[in-house]
Amino acid sequence: MKYYTVEEANALLPTLEPLMKQLLTRRARASRLAQQMGHLLGDYRSNVGAVELSVLTQDFAAIERMLGKIRAYGVVIKDVNAGLLDFLSERNGRDVYLCWRYGEDRVEFFHELHTGFAGRQHID
Repeated sequence: MKYYTVEEANALLPTLEPLMKQLLTRRARASRLAQQMGHLLGDYRSNVGAVELSVLTQDFAAIERMLGKIRAYGVVIKDVNAGLLDFLSERNGRDVYLCWRYGEDRVEFFHELHTGFAGRQHID
């Protein structure tokens, strides 16, 4: 696992933010398609060659690739739906997570390993 400084985490955001945007867009579409096609997904006699099912399969594959790219940086994906990412860091001699949510300009918060998003505290 990689340890990040605030500066290193912020420097990585221009790479991660577009990935998160794509991920959230694909996730929303896949969720919508899965709900619309729920009856097809559960019926083994259905036309499994339907275009919609192919699009859904492609979305799931793309989501997995994007998750892998993000994880390759040593970043922890905490909540795909909310676009939450954590960066392992050291603060005052203990391990913490620097916390970023899609849409935020920069990493400004941290939380203890066991507290999660609800325990976010401002870095300064």
